Amino acid sequence: MRVPKSVQATIEAFERLPGVGPKSAARLTYHLIHAPRDESLRLAKAVMDLKDKTILCDICRNISERNPCEICDDKARDVSIICVLEEPLDVLAVERAGGYHGLYHVLHGCLSPMNNIGPEDLHIKSLLTRLGDESVKEIILSTNPTMEGEATAMYISKLIKPLGVRVTRIARGLPSGGDIEYADDITLRRAFEGRSDF
Repeated sequence: MRVPKSVQATIEAFERLPGVGPKSAARLTYHLIHAPRDESLRLAKAVMDLKDKTILCDICRNISERNPCEICDDKARDVSIICVLEEPLDVLAVERAGGYHGLYHVLHGCLSPMNNIGPEDLHIKSLLTRLGDESVKEIILSTNPTMEGEATAMYISKLIKPLGVRVTRIARGLPSGGDIEYADDITLRRAFEGRSDF
């Protein structure tokens, strides 16, 4: 049986999303076929708004709808500490856990020679630029505890230490090979409380 072109195109579009396999893509597509038209239009509008209205904050490189983002613009934040994370989803996880009230810097990935991702592909230069401000006293390296995350943390540490800024690493409350995005709130809070010099 031939699948209509529009159905096949939608399935293929969903399959390109991370974590969505062929069966899930087909399920989502057939759900949209049977859903009311306004539900499909809401989804399409949300995706278009996502592309049209989101930007990267010039300071922390987190995703936002304004520049600077809400966190960088928050006067109650501790400007002496910057938490370096791999992805914007990691910022959400740390914020949800509570207990951290400093600023952030999002790299948008980690060093991965196997995937041709080098230092120039990450937002490391903009992090170093931020350190020109003498108010920054500590950098918390909060990359994932994977081989790539560890290599990224080591690389950044070597760049920052000569600048006289304290470099710490979140504690090993996170399982090795795990992602910050999936950690529970208590584990994340303990990881921040137990951070050590790197």
